[in-house]
Amino acid sequence: MRGRARHSAGLALARTLALRLTRVRTLTPGQALTLALAWGPAGALAAGNDVLGTVTAALPRCDYEVVRTLPHRADAFTQGLALADGLLYEGTGRYGRSTLSLLDPSSGRALRERPLARGFFGEGVAVLGDRVYQLTWREGTGFVYDRESLEPVGSFRYPGEGWGLTHDGRRLLMSDGSSEVRFLDPGRLEETGRVTVRARGRPVAALNELEYARGEVLANVWQSDVLLRVDPEDGTVLGWIDLAPLRAREGRLPEEAVPNGIAFDPVSGELTVTGKLWSRLYVLRARGPGCGPLAR
Repeated sequence: MRGRARHSAGLALARTLALRLTRVRTLTPGQALTLALAWGPAGALAAGNDVLGTVTAALPRCDYEVVRTLPHRADAFTQGLALADGLLYEGTGRYGRSTLSLLDPSSGRALRERPLARGFFGEGVAVLGDRVYQLTWREGTGFVYDRESLEPVGSFRYPGEGWGLTHDGRRLLMSDGSSEVRFLDPGRLEETGRVTVRARGRPVAALNELEYARGEVLANVWQSDVLLRVDPEDGTVLGWIDLAPLRAREGRLPEEAVPNGIAFDPVSGELTVTGKLWSRLYVLRARGPGCGPLAR
């Protein structure tokens, strides 16, 4: 527990420093995070995200085309996104404003919405079977809902923080802001293992929203425009997607409005992405040899 506490404290300081650094106009959020992590007190974290330079320079970039854009609530502090049967499930954060919503993608309108209690900061969501799972940030509590009604049907506990959540059909996959992805049994809701995400052997920290897609895990990296392609079995980073052009389309944004939110449609092969406080959802189709199975 002492190690986790040091990690959380180091990450919190790195976050604060990164936000301050982005106020310097010459620094991008990704550069700011790299400096913040390098200057932070947590050793494992400090070694973590200067590796993003290695990712973008040495690993394949997956290109894409924007197939269409869809409306998105510009006040939604998106922490998780999932697609099931043509409907979007979105988890939003901030204390006193966190929700789980079922959205009509064509209009962005909430068909159903479930607010979280004021003491919970909502995080990643996943839809598996007839259940929706939602994490919370620092509260160590996850919630389980009926998929149709969004009525609560249970809860579960986990150590540390909750960030991103997805599933591979048999396991839930969870991030906690570190370089690790945890595996949870969806029935018992207990951890069954974990893997460290590495690029060229070096851990990549600040993993945020997750999405499982054709045998790979896609992972937002907090305070960057990089979306990683990861082998979930051994944690190897296979390549990356550059979301900076989409962020630029949003115009002037507050500094916390980073890319966050990934939903994959296994039928069409389309990928829907957005960010915190973004006004649009971007539906993408992967193109080129750098995309692996995403471009099938």
